[in-house]
Amino acid sequence: MNAITPPPSRIYLLRHAEASPPTDGQRDFDRPLSEKGYADAEILSENAADKGYRPDRVLSSTALRCRQTAEAVHRAMGENLDIRFVDALYNATAETYLDIIGAQLDVGSVMLVGHNPVIEQALETLIGHQAIAQTLPNGFPPGGLAILDYNVGLNGWRLIDFMNG
Repeated sequence: MNAITPPPSRIYLLRHAEASPPTDGQRDFDRPLSEKGYADAEILSENAADKGYRPDRVLSSTALRCRQTAEAVHRAMGENLDIRFVDALYNATAETYLDIIGAQLDVGSVMLVGHNPVIEQALETLIGHQAIAQTLPNGFPPGGLAILDYNVGLNGWRLIDFMNG
């Protein structure tokens, strides 16, 4: 699926914050956030909450660094935030990300906490190469949050804000 139409009518794409380098014998899946990553995730989540950004549901990869990033969102946006950890988001394709988002028919907005390059590929699929090249000329940074709204007049998704921790 490449075309997602509402619901949801707002999508938040959040790349996990900066991860620590792997230690000897550590699986990539188990890499935690770095100290900078923890701080950036907290700051980004607080700033997003201050702007009124609050998804109806958060879907996060089960990789440790994504769970830790999603938990920062949870702390900033409230205990009653619907947060779900989805195994399929780790080592996924952009099509998988978009299928999972598109399946959230019972909510108005959804946040996906995932990995690069897939999160950038999903964003590009939704808004187009030119828009992503203008907004993110150096790529989708760790701890970056893209906020997209569905524009009925354009019959497509529009990036309304991009935040970074």
